[in-house]
Amino acid sequence: MSAHLQERYGAEVTLQRGKGGAFEVTVDGRLLYSKLREGRFPTHDEIDALIAGA
Repeated sequence: MSAHLQERYGAEVTLQRGKGGAFEVTVDGRLLYSKLREGRFPTHDEIDALIAGA
């Protein structure tokens, strides 16, 4: 996912070690996706759509 975001958006991607299987995508401090909330990993298309709407 980080490679996709860097390639597609030129984004600075920071990976932070979490606990309990957390996987979250935030943009400018705003939470766009939470694996814990949704119960699954997002697809690249889902993240692209969320970023486009951000």
